[in-house]
Amino acid sequence: MSASGTPFSLQRSADGSLRLMGDLGFVTAAAAHAAGVGALSAAPVGTLRVDCSGLGETDSAGLAVLLEWCAVARGRGQTLQFEALPETLQRLARISEVETLLRPAA
Repeated sequence: MSASGTPFSLQRSADGSLRLMGDLGFVTAAAAHAAGVGALSAAPVGTLRVDCSGLGETDSAGLAVLLEWCAVARGRGQTLQFEALPETLQRLARISEVETLLRPAA
């Protein structure tokens, strides 16, 4: 949790997509990573939609978590499609020159 005190959570929707909620940063990164890897392990091969509209505060550790999820997904034959990615994460990805890694291949 960050100073705002919003814990990270990951929910699976009825359609199989994932919904991220709460803060995704240094304090929550380890738990978020484990939750995401678990969700990917249970998901079928193919494209998996990840709704980020419920995210609160994010930082570079949160970006690292999303990038690691992408690597795990690729290894499983999955593609992650991030929706409503917070502007903070988009800026961090641009500055770090990794923004293309958060987009599915065309």
